[in-house]
Amino acid sequence: MRRKEFDVKDENSINKILQTCEYGTLSLISEGKPYVVALNFVFFENSIFFHGAKEGRKIEAINSNPNAAFLVVKPYSFIPSFFSDTMAACPATQFFASVLFEGKLKFIEDGDKKAEVLNALMKKFQKEDSFEEIAYDKAMYTKMLDKTTIIELKIEIQSCKIKVGQNLNEERKNKVMEKLKNRNLQIDEETIKQIKLYS
Repeated sequence: MRRKEFDVKDENSINKILQTCEYGTLSLISEGKPYVVALNFVFFENSIFFHGAKEGRKIEAINSNPNAAFLVVKPYSFIPSFFSDTMAACPATQFFASVLFEGKLKFIEDGDKKAEVLNALMKKFQKEDSFEEIAYDKAMYTKMLDKTTIIELKIEIQSCKIKVGQNLNEERKNKVMEKLKNRNLQIDEETIKQIKLYS
């Protein structure tokens, strides 16, 4: 990563991004050309998992080339140029956090493992936990699990970038936080917390 001040290694920060982001983009090679698809995901047992149908361009691409990258992005506040008391466009920027994974994809065939992954996915998205646990030996789920593809991205390379004004001096950082506080959008409050966290 070129800007080292944005490079984050902290596992807790990375896990928080993965827990709060609902989807990411999976980059594949399809017929010799780049192909990107947006997918819900869950980070489970040190891998990224996806689910879907057993047919389609995504499946064909994985079968022909299992190498992949997966990007998760959490946006924070857009910082307009006028926060810097100028009419020039140059200071405008977007604060965000992102996690990039690279590795190889494989299909999960074991019914019990599929159930584990889908339960983890449900617990991520339905945090109130008000669902019957999926199990391969339950008749209501066996057929569904057999029809569902579960794909695992075995992580080989991981990087995290969090850009929330670490490159700003204290005076400019405080000015940005004051402007965000005055603008008072819902995302601005979260951005201020992140600025303080990574100061």
